[in-house]
Amino acid sequence: MLECEFCRIGAGEASAELVHEDAENMAFLPLRPAALGHTLVIPKSHYADFFDLPARPLAGLMQFVSVVGSGLRTTLCPDGMNVITSAGAAASQTVFHVHVHVVPRWRDDHFGSIWPPGRPAAGDADREIAERLRQGFRKSRP
Repeated sequence: MLECEFCRIGAGEASAELVHEDAENMAFLPLRPAALGHTLVIPKSHYADFFDLPARPLAGLMQFVSVVGSGLRTTLCPDGMNVITSAGAAASQTVFHVHVHVVPRWRDDHFGSIWPPGRPAAGDADREIAERLRQGFRKSRP
């Protein structure tokens, strides 16, 4: 998948400001960071999004995200951290190679809330969707 920009970075064929890597994953600074220290974490192998990842690479990626987050916290001492991934264009995914944004946050930073203001859902709607989800999970068990 060397037509994928993140695959090229993972293969060392495209440049990026690399901050950490292991045999399967790498972390680098994005071209347009949302905050000081904003870091992207990718698997070196191509997967479109986190639903595409088999269990072992997913577990390894999330462990690597934890290592990167700990390094950012130790080095930059932020007040908090966002860990964000998106799956699909409707969720604002623009590069279709799974990636995780690890974003250090400070009180009153320019980033703002990641959650839009909204109305709480009606109690009945919550109960109905919860029941639909429980049924779906029961059907999906092996």
